[in-house]
Amino acid sequence: MINQDFNSILDLLKAFPDEQTCINHLEALRWNGNVVSPFDSTSKVYNCKGNKYKCKNTGKYFNVRTATLFDNTKIGLQKWFLSIWLVTSHKKGISSLQLSRDIDVTQKTAWFMLQRIRNCFGIDNDSELDNEVEIDETFVGGKNKNRHADKKVKQGIGSSDKTPVMGMVERNGKLIAKKIENVKRESLTKEIVGRIKHTANIYTDEWVGYNSLSRVYDHKTVKHYNGQYVDGRVHTNTIEGFWSLLKRGIFGIYHFTSKKHLQLYVDEFVFRYNSRLNSESQRFNLLLANTENRLTYKELING
Repeated sequence: MINQDFNSILDLLKAFPDEQTCINHLEALRWNGNVVSPFDSTSKVYNCKGNKYKCKNTGKYFNVRTATLFDNTKIGLQKWFLSIWLVTSHKKGISSLQLSRDIDVTQKTAWFMLQRIRNCFGIDNDSELDNEVEIDETFVGGKNKNRHADKKVKQGIGSSDKTPVMGMVERNGKLIAKKIENVKRESLTKEIVGRIKHTANIYTDEWVGYNSLSRVYDHKTVKHYNGQYVDGRVHTNTIEGFWSLLKRGIFGIYHFTSKKHLQLYVDEFVFRYNSRLNSESQRFNLLLANTENRLTYKELING
C-alpha cells in the first residue's frame, strides 16, 4: 500500500474506502511493524483490541492517531486523507471554504484541519544548504489598492503593514523560507550563517543587509537598482520565482494571512517546492510520515 500510486481522488478513495484501511496505512508509515509508544519510546508495547496498544512502562493506552495531527479529533481518517491529498496536490493550495464543501464539514472545521496539516509542513525548513545558494527577501501583506483612502499605509522596508520573509534556495536543491522580524543586517546574517555552509557560493541583490557576508562566504551580487538581473551565473531568479508562487497562492487562494499564522502558509509552499520532483502519492505519503506534530485549537487561536 505504501508504494501504491494515487493519481487521482478516485484512486485515493479506492485505496482507502474505510477507517481500517486508513489505520493500516498510517501504522505502516509510522511504525513499519515495530510499534513505538508515544509516551516512552523504550517501553514494551502490548497489542490490544480495537487498534489500541498499551505502553507497559506508563500503563497508558494509545493508537496510531495519538500524538499526531489526527489526535483528539472526531473527523474520520478518510476525510483527513482526502484533505491532505487536496492540499498537497493543488499547486496553490486550497481554501477552507472550498475544503469544507469538498469533504462536507463546516468552514471552521476545515480551517482548523488545514492549519493542523500546515503545522506539519515545516519538515524541510531546517535544511542545511551548500554549493550555489540564492538569497532574497520579500514582504507579504495587504495591498494599498484594496484599502480606503484614509487607511492606506506607507509601503516599503520599514512598513509595519507587511511582514518580511527571507528565502534561501540551493540551486537544484532545497529551499528554506522564514518569517523574520526585519531585513536589517543582523537579522539576515543570523539566518544565513545558521542555514548555509561556509563553503557555499552566495548570490544576492545589492541590499545593504547583505554587505557583511563577504567576510564569511564567496558572495556575489546583481544590481537590480541599475537594471542588472543576471551576471553570468550570478542571479536571484530562482528564489524570486518562488516568491511569485507564494504571493499568487496567498492573494489568489487565501486572500489574507495574519502575521501570526504566516509561517504556516510559507511552510506549505516550501513543502510543495521541495517535493516538486515527487509524485503526488509520494508527496502525500511524505506528509503522512511526518504527522507527529499536533496543534491544538487553543494554541491556534491564542493571541
